[in-house]
Amino acid sequence: MGFQIIEGVIQPARWVPSPNYSARPDVDDISLLVIHNISLPPGEFGGGFVEDFFQNQLDTAADPYFAQIAHLQVSAHCFIDRQGRLTQCVNLRERAWHAGVSEFAGRANCNDYSIGIELEGTDDLAFSPQQYVTLAQLTACIQTVYPAISQERIVGHSDIAPGRKTDPGPGFDWAYFYHQLAAVQI
Repeated sequence: MGFQIIEGVIQPARWVPSPNYSARPDVDDISLLVIHNISLPPGEFGGGFVEDFFQNQLDTAADPYFAQIAHLQVSAHCFIDRQGRLTQCVNLRERAWHAGVSEFAGRANCNDYSIGIELEGTDDLAFSPQQYVTLAQLTACIQTVYPAISQERIVGHSDIAPGRKTDPGPGFDWAYFYHQLAAVQI
């Protein structure tokens, strides 16, 4: 499956809009891709809770952990589930609230100039082959639209918020991802 980006919207991604975004200071300054992982409840997959969380609609009665995070207003541009299905939550031209306090190459506030992709997973579990295929295809498409995102500017959340964040963690196989990315035909 190939992707196409039209005015910041990825086709054919499923659209589940998040209210947790703001305008970028400079829409022409998108130059970093940040890979995250998320599972809600922690260590569990499916159930639609990630989308609910990004929409500020997390049901605190569904799991005790949700009461600890329901007040947070976070999002990512994209979410890739265990089956490799892509959901877009924020237009790529907007600033998703995914990085928090962050810095890359001496520049703070990574949300201002980055695209955030959440993979359904945990730091320590392997990600699915389908997730790598979708992530590689999406990354290649993003790089054609935003050429400042070189391979050196594809990072994990842990790279831009060391000591505070650990994702995507040791369960993410960077070498395998780069191999998949090199094989993508645009």
